[in-house]
Amino acid sequence: MFSKKVFKAGLAAIMALSLGACSSSSSAKPAEKQTILIGISPDYPPYDDLNADGSITGFDYEMGEWLFTWMNENGYNYDHEWKQMSFDTIISAIQADQVDLGISGFTYDSERKVLFSEPYHESAEVALVNADSEMTTIDDLKGKTIGAQLGTTGESCANEIEGADVQAIEDMGICMESLKGGAYDAVILDRPVAENYVNAGGYKVLEGTLLDEQNFVIAKEGSDELMKAVNEAIKAFLNSPDCAALKEKYGL
Repeated sequence: MFSKKVFKAGLAAIMALSLGACSSSSSAKPAEKQTILIGISPDYPPYDDLNADGSITGFDYEMGEWLFTWMNENGYNYDHEWKQMSFDTIISAIQADQVDLGISGFTYDSERKVLFSEPYHESAEVALVNADSEMTTIDDLKGKTIGAQLGTTGESCANEIEGADVQAIEDMGICMESLKGGAYDAVILDRPVAENYVNAGGYKVLEGTLLDEQNFVIAKEGSDELMKAVNEAIKAFLNSPDCAALKEKYGL
């Protein structure tokens, strides 16, 4: 009897240790899901726009959705939310930790103190004028009244035009209405956006470019882990058939 009791006690101790080990292992939690806030200015078609019901659309939006789907299928654990903002406030919001990423047709500017991703599209700054304008090349912009979106490289390019009166405002839609109404002689903007307006009718692009550039996703300086994931996703996106399909859909 004594030996059986000793055996049973020993077996119970072993089982307790075994259960304790299982309990310890099962209590280890996976990394908590991180919510990423994305700043976007949906007034710059075909990069960013709004549907009639107010929902966000455009190449950048669909690409961003693709990137986060890929990341979560490849070892990352992110939720994401889009936050509509005026373009000129996105960088300061990133620097103040109010949003984590900016996906809104951003191009490189050394004065933008942010972390840039790998590029995802080629672009250029061009001049858009009304279809009946007598101007034909960017040389004709000297001394003219030029519109641009506030905080963009288009604004920087406009400020370099000799004798130009530059009018920079937050909303590109209002900027275009001002051009159409004759308040501006031209508007400086990204080529894909300019071509989108040309295809809609009533405008033309002047011959020549003011700046050749590329588009990037941006994040706060020091966000290396997040940007590593974004860059991996961008690489996968560029090598996928979905990239070509989206560019065709949005005329990029």
